[in-house]
Amino acid sequence: MTTINSAWTRILAALLLAAGSAAFPARAQDIPQPRLPTVTLNAGMHNIVAEVAKTPQQQQIGMMMRTSMAQHEGMLFVFDGLEPRCFWMRNTLLPLAAAFVADDGTIVNVVEMQPRSDDSHCSSKPVRFVLEMNQGWFARHGLKAGFRLSGPPFTR
Repeated sequence: MTTINSAWTRILAALLLAAGSAAFPARAQDIPQPRLPTVTLNAGMHNIVAEVAKTPQQQQIGMMMRTSMAQHEGMLFVFDGLEPRCFWMRNTLLPLAAAFVADDGTIVNVVEMQPRSDDSHCSSKPVRFVLEMNQGWFARHGLKAGFRLSGPPFTR
């Protein structure tokens, strides 16, 4: 009787485990966002290939769960209106820097952000654009508040 109960318990446990995985698939924020369409931005003599996050879902996922990003790549968040913008790094595995950017491409402020942190990093004034790059990228290239980026999004 013990052998039958033990085998039956293992079968039942396996069925429950399989049913549990099917019933509860991975959450969207646990899966890296597929690459988004890109735009080329210019920062002086440096070109940036930035994925463009326009929809609320793309913006919510952002760089979450990605494990690498090339040095010349980034993500440009494009919002509908001018508002103070705040970013955090929950579920983001890469250390990033964010430049909060005015409509004309002028960098308002730059913040360095640590991975997997709930610390809030905000723009110093209302902006429509936020450009995320690898941590330290803006500093290494001498880009700070007042520097003007150029490219299609900033030619309104």
